[in-house]
Amino acid sequence: MPSRKDIEDTTLFRKTTLANGARVITETIPSVRSIAVGVWIHTGSRDEQPEAAGISHFIEHMVFKGTARRRMHQIARRLESVGGFLNAFTSKEYTCFYARALDEHLERAIDTTCDLVLQPRFPEKELAKEKEVVLEEMKMYEDTPEEVIFDRFEGVIYKNHSLGRPILGYPDTVRSFSREQLLAYLNAHYTPDRIVLSVAGNVRHEEVVALAEKAFTASGRSPVAWKRKPAGGYAPEEIVEARPIQQAHLILGARGVDINHPMRSTLTVLNTILGSGMSSRLNQNIREKYGYCYSIYSFVNLHSDTGDVGVYMGTDASRIARAKKLIFRELEKLAARPVSARALNQAKNQVKGYIMLGLESMSNRMMRIGRQELLFGRYFTLDEVLDELDQVQVDHLQETARVIFHPDRFSTIALLPQG
Repeated sequence: MPSRKDIEDTTLFRKTTLANGARVITETIPSVRSIAVGVWIHTGSRDEQPEAAGISHFIEHMVFKGTARRRMHQIARRLESVGGFLNAFTSKEYTCFYARALDEHLERAIDTTCDLVLQPRFPEKELAKEKEVVLEEMKMYEDTPEEVIFDRFEGVIYKNHSLGRPILGYPDTVRSFSREQLLAYLNAHYTPDRIVLSVAGNVRHEEVVALAEKAFTASGRSPVAWKRKPAGGYAPEEIVEARPIQQAHLILGARGVDINHPMRSTLTVLNTILGSGMSSRLNQNIREKYGYCYSIYSFVNLHSDTGDVGVYMGTDASRIARAKKLIFRELEKLAARPVSARALNQAKNQVKGYIMLGLESMSNRMMRIGRQELLFGRYFTLDEVLDELDQVQVDHLQETARVIFHPDRFSTIALLPQG
């Protein structure tokens, strides 16, 4: 296994800000023959007005329906015809259009992804059809209890705030979208100062910058004043909902910390000990010891100005009350008793392993540098990330558990079988 120094020495990170404000970041890995390209827009579902809930995600769909330069079928073929692929996703705080290809097709990959973002046409005849596609996507999620319960959870944690709304929006809002609305949102949010082009793989930074400058000549959009609404307060709630399902689903969760908080690395390690993987306390003490569930895990979500933590579990409805007690018992143990030095080191090594293994994927590298630029405005070297993890001590874990895992802060969300 290569050391972290070996990995750092064979890569090169560079950043350039174009004259229009768009940022270009690259990570050069000469030992591969592929590239991953991402065009990131610093806008997501939290930036939508209530009447436009879901518009970020809908735009993500609609840009593939044609641009000023290409028809829909030409977009689909452009990278697939050379063995690559093109896709996109929308999150609460950003949207990403990404491609993978051989390094010889770098220009094609950058040109295609930038074209989607800078010159979409939103053809009227495709609008109604794509609304039906998204409505079917909503139905698919509604048929997936684990997706539904996380939507309910976020609705409680971020009540009366856009962070608490589903990324897909609602049937009524999606049906209401017009071409004019899409264009207005695009022009207001897809501005160069909020766009990052990240590329990882066998690339030269200068070539990527030249291709980006060429692509951005197509955009006449200018920066628009923009400020996100703070997440606001939080009060614990209990929600129990009956649905036509076979298994009960449970989330116990609360507000956490934001992505810049000093506790972030400590919380990552704590989450690993609690509920990440087969060796975690939740899995060993609830699934393996009692056989109460097939799936149980803890989670941490970090946003730019807030965050949330929690535990998800699927179990028989008759075990919900007992399961809840067992989960809180594990949370209270972490607050009451320090973990062993051995457990701490094992958790650190587990997190480090995930990070290091992820670096073997060009897509992961591209995602890593793109997110870092959007969320922090800078690049964190591997050494910086691993050193921050090394600073986590046993007393840090216990203090964080006391603050974050206090039972009085937790909300309970349960989906139960009908009847």
